[in-house]
Amino acid sequence: MNEKINLKLPCKPEFINVARMNISVIANNMKMDYEVIQDLKVAISEACNNVIIHSDSESHYEIDFIVKREKLVVEINDFGNGFDFGNYNEPDLENPKESGLGLFIIDSLMDEFEIETKNGNGTKIRMIKNV
Repeated sequence: MNEKINLKLPCKPEFINVARMNISVIANNMKMDYEVIQDLKVAISEACNNVIIHSDSESHYEIDFIVKREKLVVEINDFGNGFDFGNYNEPDLENPKESGLGLFIIDSLMDEFEIETKNGNGTKIRMIKNV
């Protein structure tokens, strides 16, 4: 099995629930546990929120859900300015702030997580959850 579902969403927060509903249905069809599905919904929410806040794209972003027998791969591509890792600081969990935990949360909920970025050419967030 190797299915790919593509979703194109406007860079507006009110459409994050569309991504959450899609990942929920896909993971449910893959027979993932309820707790895992909830984690996936949180992770995709954080990733989409980061795109909307940080990509500086006013148009859209795309999500590919790649369903494989042993895992679900989620790739979120924006078409904004890219992500400057030089300005990223890991969160201080002893002194949490209101924001800045998104990447940490995604990394802790997913089995694999990576970011590819090119200055001026957008960012790809790749998340993998094993079945």
